[in-house]
This record gives sequence, structure tokens and C-alpha cells, in this order.
Amino acid sequence: MARSRVGHSDNLPFSRATLHSPQLPGYTGESLAMISFPLGGIGTGTIGLGGRGELRDWEIFNSPNLGYRPPYTMPYIFCKQAKHKVAKVLERKLLPPHHKSHGLPPGQFAGLPRLDEAVFVGTYPVARIYFQDGDLPVSVQLEAFNPMIPGKGDDSAIPAAVLIYRVTNTTRKSVSGSVAISMANTVGLAASRDGLGGNVNAYRGTGEFSGIWMTGKKHPKGKPGYGSEALVTTAKRVSYATDLDEPGWVDKAQKLWDDYAADGRLDGPTTPTSPSDDGKTCVGVLSAGYNLKPGAATEIVFIITWSFPTRVSGWHFMPAKRPRKLANHYAVKFPDAWTAARYVVKNFRRLREETLRFEQTLFDSTLPGAVLDAVSSQMSTIRTNTTMWLDSPSSDRGGRIFAFEGCSETEGCCPMNCTHVWNYEQSMAHLYPSLERTMRVTDYEENVHRGGAMVFRTTLPVGGGLGLWNADKPAADGQFGTVVKVHREWRISGDDKFLKRLFPAVKESIEFAWKGFAKWDADRDGVLEGVQHNTYDIDFFGANTMCGSLYLAALLAAAEMADAVGDPHTAKQFRKIFASGSGKYDRMLFNGEYYVQRVTESDRPYRTFWGMKIPAGRPKYQYGRGCLSDQLLGQWTAHVAGLGYVLPPDHVHKALRSIMRYNFEADLSDHNSVQRTYALNEEAGLLNCTWPKGRREKYPFPYSDEVWTGIEYQVAAHMIYEGFIDEGLALVAAVRDRHDGVARNPWNEFECGDHYARAMASWSLLLALSGQWYDGRVGRLTMRPVISRKDFACIFTGADAYGLYSQTFKNRRMRIKVEGRGGSVALKGFDLAWPLSRAPKKILVRASLNRRAVKVSAQMDAAQIQVLLGGRIRLRCGDVLEVVLRDGRAGR
Repeated sequence: MARSRVGHSDNLPFSRATLHSPQLPGYTGESLAMISFPLGGIGTGTIGLGGRGELRDWEIFNSPNLGYRPPYTMPYIFCKQAKHKVAKVLERKLLPPHHKSHGLPPGQFAGLPRLDEAVFVGTYPVARIYFQDGDLPVSVQLEAFNPMIPGKGDDSAIPAAVLIYRVTNTTRKSVSGSVAISMANTVGLAASRDGLGGNVNAYRGTGEFSGIWMTGKKHPKGKPGYGSEALVTTAKRVSYATDLDEPGWVDKAQKLWDDYAADGRLDGPTTPTSPSDDGKTCVGVLSAGYNLKPGAATEIVFIITWSFPTRVSGWHFMPAKRPRKLANHYAVKFPDAWTAARYVVKNFRRLREETLRFEQTLFDSTLPGAVLDAVSSQMSTIRTNTTMWLDSPSSDRGGRIFAFEGCSETEGCCPMNCTHVWNYEQSMAHLYPSLERTMRVTDYEENVHRGGAMVFRTTLPVGGGLGLWNADKPAADGQFGTVVKVHREWRISGDDKFLKRLFPAVKESIEFAWKGFAKWDADRDGVLEGVQHNTYDIDFFGANTMCGSLYLAALLAAAEMADAVGDPHTAKQFRKIFASGSGKYDRMLFNGEYYVQRVTESDRPYRTFWGMKIPAGRPKYQYGRGCLSDQLLGQWTAHVAGLGYVLPPDHVHKALRSIMRYNFEADLSDHNSVQRTYALNEEAGLLNCTWPKGRREKYPFPYSDEVWTGIEYQVAAHMIYEGFIDEGLALVAAVRDRHDGVARNPWNEFECGDHYARAMASWSLLLALSGQWYDGRVGRLTMRPVISRKDFACIFTGADAYGLYSQTFKNRRMRIKVEGRGGSVALKGFDLAWPLSRAPKKILVRASLNRRAVKVSAQMDAAQIQVLLGGRIRLRCGDVLEVVLRDGRAGR
């Protein structure tokens, strides 16, 4: 892509130093209030780690459950030094508001002492809290994570939350004490909110770990309410209580606190509990002791695990159909919570090291801090209830990924595998490409019908006899964006069998544009004139580049795939239609500043997607002469896929400038909108559409005045691809400033639901800034950073592997280091860029793998360098490949 075309724009609301700062955010005081850091695996659900250290948002029951915190579920600390004793809830003090009509409930222990302050640092997948308190003779830090290892799906799908409390004696006298956690048995809530009853707690101990095993007798195996939970520790000095067993008003809570505050130990009960009454449950408590000499420190490990094997597909828009049971993939390996706990303990060192290695690789980077924050925070959506990993009854080994658009408070929102929303997602595609490919299998083997039409939502269970969802309304943007995603998956994996398996349906879905009932491109001129349903939940009438640029990108991608499967006739036809369409879109729709829509009138009344009847004539919900932020969506998609330009580069640049000039508001105080609100007051944001030249539609598409983070990231990455670096970074800064912990949760960007999939477009920021893409077909890694070219470092991914790429430049020598950090990846060469604008006429090169010389050659064309290794190597974890390029005129 292009180098930076502009310096810092004076009208941006951030200084250049701020935009390029490597600083990552930290949160304290009131900015802790909204934090909920998701701890859980892919398809397992999550527990939210709050900014104060509280365990909130228990969403482990096969559905969202935002705001649910089980009663009497929290950590504690006890310290004793000589005759001085102190016991506190191991959380920062409660933040306002403190109003409840009947007072804060006893189950929150709101009236117990807590710590003075906390500093929360989240570098997903790891969170760290640094507690501060004037009463404690120790310092306390918390490290929390769920194993996340790119390319290793199963080890990233463990139903567990790992909590490691590091306690350090900061005084000159010995300190003894304990850290404890109390936890309510919530088995049964996966069935319904009144699913408790028959709950049983029992203590279990082995040589490696011990804890409270939580089960339920109300729901038989195979039912949604069936499952188990566990609270365990690897500590050796353990005390416990299987329940708070004192009858009376709040006597059980009083007994717990008096017992623990006396000496930091629990005096039972130690026997298994009797099954709880219907609607009731029991609370287990586990305490781990410590003895610390002056200056000494210890780590106390707690692990919370769960397993709820069966979920129900009660969300699809087919009310006449009975909900069906679905099987979670994680339950194949972890049929109960104790099995999950045993696995984590047995593999603890490896899982922790590999997770921390990934964290270090991601953040050991010269990318701006706001970009790393955006990239890391939004990849967490892969592991929330937005995403499911279901065991497949078909011949597919390993199950498949299915996903909502986002999460409502108690159920997934907008099911399932919505093609037009997931067009924007890039995180899973690059971190877990094998899992992403399962979504493409569903797209083309389950959802293509009637001459190539693709339904844009999947009905579950697949093959369950429920039929296709809304089969007569394919989404144009989703259908053509999915073609490019197939190309992306093929390019990253190099898997020709995958391509050959899907290409017949891919071809059919392209040809549907002129052969199918939608008549999108009936005359085969490369322009979609038909009615185009799209991600704004309405139909665009007439030519527009939002859907059209995706069509063009799909034609290019499909042509390349046709060549690969030995179908040159189709490849030639697709390229011909592309060439025609690219030229026509530009001539028809570019107004000198940006691309508009040519609205066609409807010759008869029609019904919208939501059933609203619209009269004949000029249709509602268009954008016409407006400046749409998504007008170049297909061009961004093409850049990510490495397909090149689908529209003239100079007009693309002008259109992007216009999007920034007209749609970005540094202060939204005077913005007028009666639609949903995602940014407001003095906040900055990118509007979905504006009408800078007037002629606003009387009733434009219903989301036009809104601000969506997924589109902001898409436009920001595209800005960077085209060389408008500061403008792109300003959009990122605006998004992350809004998610400051005070107004919004930094680990939850929402749109039509929490943890919204579109926001995973943020991964493309990393791709754009590093100039990165990996081609598994030929084993070539492209890295052409557009910032910090003389001292650059960034994570790279390829196939199911990842590593750290770095380059330095000094004395006209360019040194490249490629370190394998996880998995193994095939490498045969690199496409690089000389860090200076003036390239040498002659270039010399040498290379080594683990300090052993390897054959290498290099070719230069202008400032572009192609490095070819003597043969294909396989870079594994721990390997280091080094390449040194120097100007042939430079001395040794």
C-alpha cells in the first residue's frame, strides 16, 4: 500500500504525540466502574473480572447473563502480624451509586471492609490488578486469565477462569494469613432463572489440587440445566466450608465472616451438603494459607471451572419450530468441571507460559498503544457468548463455529453466522484460521440454495430439518463478502482441498448475481442495479459502491480461485465483468469527492425486511447523495485480502478524505439524531452517513446518524492502507477514549448487542500498520510497515502459527528477525520494503536459521524487496530466522 500521504491534520482532536504514543491505558478510581474483563474459553461462556477485583457478569450458562453476580461470591484476604489482625473483602472499595430501595443486599457483603484502591491493567488475554491498602502489611497483585494460544483451539476453549494472587510481605516482620474465595453453586441456571434446587457441594482433594465440587440433582443428564462447577486451588494449606449452614435472618453470612475474620481459616462444615431446596442453593468457601518472612512473596492459585454440555437453539426467528438441543464442543473433552480443573492443573505451567508468551508477543510491539488496545480488547469477543463452538453431528471433526452478531442481556442477538456483520471480523480469521474455515463450510454447504442464493443467517442445528431462514432475501453485501473470506481462508492456509471443496458453490453464488431471482446484475455489466439487502437491515435500490465494491472484490477473488482449480474460462469471465463494473461504478457514482448512490424507483409496493409496507415510487431508507462511511467497504476488504484496487486509487483517496472531512465529528454535542445513540456529548465519533451537499433523504436508512465502532475500525484501517495514517489513528483514539471504564466497558464494544462481532475489524489495524499478510499457498510473509520503519516490531500470524517480526535499520543495513512463538509455519520468502524512500541500486543479503546459514537471494524493484530462501523452511516455536540486507555500496 501507499506510504504516508499527509502529515498530521490540524483539525484532528488529538496531538500527533498522543496518536503515536506507545502507552497503554491503566484504570483506577471511577474508571474501574464499568470494567468487566471476560475470562473464559472459545464457546464456553465467561466470568467477568471487574475493575475492583470483583467477580461479576457470570455468563457461563450457555447464554448471556450481563449483570448477574451470584450472592456471596467474592475473594477475601486475612493477615496476621504479631497481635495485629486484619480481614477484608479482596476488592477495591465500592463505587457509586449506592442506592437500592431496600439497601444493598447482604449477598454483596457491601458493609464489609475493602481495600483502598486498585489499578487495573488489561492486556488481553491477561488482566492484572495492583491493589493498594494502608491497613495490610502485604501488597497484593492479581493476575487473571483463561488460556489463549493462537492456533490451538482446544487449549483456548477451556471452561475456566484462572486467578493468581501474588502476596508480598512489605514489612520487616513475618506475616501469616490466607486468601479465600466464596462461591455460590449456580448449577441449574443454564435451564432457567428458577433452575436452582437439588444443589450439592462436596470437598475433593488430590495430591495436586483440592476444592469444592458443585453439582445439582434437579436436572438429568442431557438437559440444559445439567452441569457442574468447581472452585479449586493448588495451595497445600487449605481450609474450607461446603456451605454457609447457620439458619436464621443473615446468620449464615455472619457466621462465615466471624469464622474467617478470626484466623483466616474455615471451620466447616466439611461434609457434603444435602441437596438444596427448590429455588435455593449452597455456598462453598475455600481458603489457602500463607506464611511470609520479611520481603518474601507467594502466589496463591485459584481456578474456577464449569461444564454445561447442552444448550438449546431457542433464538432463531422460527417460532413455529420447537427449540432443538445443541452440544457444546468443549464438553467432549470436559464433560464435567472437575475434569476441566484437573486438565488446567496438570498443564498449568505450559498453559500459563504459552498464554503469557502470546500476550508478550502481541504487546512487544512498536505499534501505537491505542491500536494494541483496540486489537486486543476486541479479540475477546471470540470467547464471549457471541461465539459458540458446537460439536458437529456430521463427519466434520472438531465441530464448527457458530456465532451471533452480539449479546442481549439474557440471550444471543441476531443469530446466526450473519454474513454481512461477520464481513468485518478479522480477529478469529487470523488467530484461529482453522476454526474460521468451519464457518465457510457452513456458508457454502448449508446455506447456498436456489441457483446460488445464500441465506445470511444459519438455522441450527444444521441438517435438523428446520429449513433455511428467510430464503427469499439474500444479503448482497454478505453474499459477496463471503466469497472474499473464502479467498482469505485459502490464502492463509494454502489448503487447496478446502478451496476445491467449496469452489463450485462459490462460483454459483457469484453467478447468482445475473442468473438468480434477485436479478442484482441482470445484464452482467458488473454493476448491481437490483434490490440489495444489506447490513443496515434495509434494501438499497440501485447502484451503490457499498455493496458494489464487495461485488468487485468477490469477482477478483473468485477469478483467482477459478484459476487455481483449473477453470480458466470462469476466471476470464469474472475478470471481464470486474473490469466493466469497476469502470462503470466510477463513472456513474463518483461526484468528484466521494461515491454516491443512484437510487432507482420501485415500480410497485414492497415490504421491507421487517415487514413494513412501502408504496411504489422513490423508496425509503436510501442514502442517495450522501457520503456513506461504508462506501469503500469492498476496497478495504480487498486490501486485507491482498487483491489490490477495485476502484481507481486517486478516487479512493479522495473518497476517504471526504469521509474523514464530512463524517468525523470531534465533538458530538450539536449532532442531531433520533436513532440509537452510541456516542454523545463531547465525545468524538464517525457518523455512518452525512449529506454534505444537501439533499438528505427525507427518511434515510435508519442507522445513518449512528456511530458504530466496527465501521470506525474499518475506515481507520483503510485510511492507514491508503497512507492517511494520523487520520486512521485519530479514529482509533476516538473509539478507545469513549470506552474509558467510566462511561463504557473497554472490553465490550456494543452495537446490536454487547461484544459485537463487527468490532473485530480492529485486527485489520494491525495488518494495515505492519503491511502484513501471509500467503500459505507459497509460504511468503509480507511485512511492509508504514510507521517506525527503522525500528519496528509486531506480531505476525500465518496458518495456525504466530511469531514476532522485527526490523531495524542502521548504517544502510536492514536487519530482519522472525521469531517463532507458537505453532509452525512454512516460509519460503518475504516481501519487504526498504525503509528509505531512496532505494539502493544493488542489494546484498545473508540469512541464518538458529545461527546456521541458509541460502538466500534478494531482488529489488524500486523500494520493494523480494527475499527468496533457498528452500521452504518450517519455522517452529523457538526458532529464529535472521536476514540482513545491505546497500551494495555500503562497507562491510
